[in-house]
Amino acid sequence: MPKKLSHYDSRGQARMVDVSAKAKTARKAEASAFVRMKKTVLRALPANPKGDPLDVARTAGIMAAKRTSDLIPMCHPLPLSHIAVTLRVCENGVAIRSAVRTNAETGVEMEALVAASVAALTVYDMCKALDKGIEIREVVLEKKSGGKSGDYKRKP
Repeated sequence: MPKKLSHYDSRGQARMVDVSAKAKTARKAEASAFVRMKKTVLRALPANPKGDPLDVARTAGIMAAKRTSDLIPMCHPLPLSHIAVTLRVCENGVAIRSAVRTNAETGVEMEALVAASVAALTVYDMCKALDKGIEIREVVLEKKSGGKSGDYKRKP
C-alpha cells in the first residue's frame, strides 16, 4: 500500500501522475454495481417504451468507460482494447459487471468503475417512471491485474 496519495504534489495540490517513465503492460480490471428495484419494476423491464433498459445500459457503460478521462479530472486517457458490460436480472434488482483491458502505463480500475456506475445510472433512468425509489448500491472494484501495485481481488 502506498504511503501517500499519488495525485498530490509536495505542496498538497492535485496533479496528474506522470507515467511517462513506466512501461506499457497488460492491465485488466473488473467492477460491479447493483440496482435494487421492486419486483413490479423488474417485471416491466421487457415492456419499457424507451427500449430495452438492459441493452441501453450495456451500451452506456461501454461508452462511459471510453470517456472516463473526460469525467475524472486526473485520469489518463487510455487506449482501451476491450470493454464488456453485462447485466443480469436477479430476484430484487439488476446485477451489473464490467471488465476493461488495456496495454498501457497505468491501470483501468477507474474505467471499470465508471462503466458499472453509468450502466447502473442508465437502468435507473430507463425505469424511474415506474419508481423513483430505485437504489444504486455496491459499486465496487472486484479485481484488477497488472502494474506495479500487483493484483487485487475483493474479498467476499
